[in-house]
Amino acid sequence: MYSVKFYIAVALLVRCAVGPAAADETEAPGDCLGVDFDQQNPVAIGKVATAKPRVYFLKNVSDDKSCPADTDACRQKAYLIPGDLVLIGKTFSDKASAYSCAIYESAAAKKVSWTKGWLPAASLTPVAPVPAPARSDWTGDWVHASGHITIASGGNGAVTIQGEAFYDAAQNVHTGVIDATAKPAHGLLQFANDGGISFDDPKAECLVRMQRVEALLVAEDNDGCGGAMVTFTGFYRKK
Repeated sequence: MYSVKFYIAVALLVRCAVGPAAADETEAPGDCLGVDFDQQNPVAIGKVATAKPRVYFLKNVSDDKSCPADTDACRQKAYLIPGDLVLIGKTFSDKASAYSCAIYESAAAKKVSWTKGWLPAASLTPVAPVPAPARSDWTGDWVHASGHITIASGGNGAVTIQGEAFYDAAQNVHTGVIDATAKPAHGLLQFANDGGISFDDPKAECLVRMQRVEALLVAEDNDGCGGAMVTFTGFYRKK
């Protein structure tokens, strides 16, 4: 049976505005408020690849009507360096340049600290996941600032996935739990609820998709796997 446990002292109905949560229908084309979960397609991953020592996140059009643009006026304080990996959402183009909506958090971060904003599309190169990971490539203890995922070998080519994620609210901690069995296929490990129903089943509440990218496990979910503001989305390193 599907198992999602969460403990919340006060029920919250707001969306996470600072993490990987998707943008809503009020988002303007020139605003980057997050990266949407796409049930049909895995999230795109990019790597900062430029001769510049720093690539700055750029402001939204709602911050400044001249943005996004790669100008001093549009630069945020946050920046990335070559080799950093990001999750990529929509794109925005003006007459001169194209920009990618990106969210970033280091796999080595000790605390949850997502940075989001526009990046010049020319500063990013697509990163393909491992095309055919062996089962041993999935298994292990994977950790992230907001939680952990343990993947172990199961029967008939499947793996078992158990994990817990946390969100530190002002007065309490929200949690989410995944407990599923699934078979990796086409370079992806994805499941709905406990893995007992199909990924496109309308009854599915918790959707999770994973990819192996370089030495990392990249996870994404539909924000339906736990309490308010809880997500398993992120870059996980092997413990």
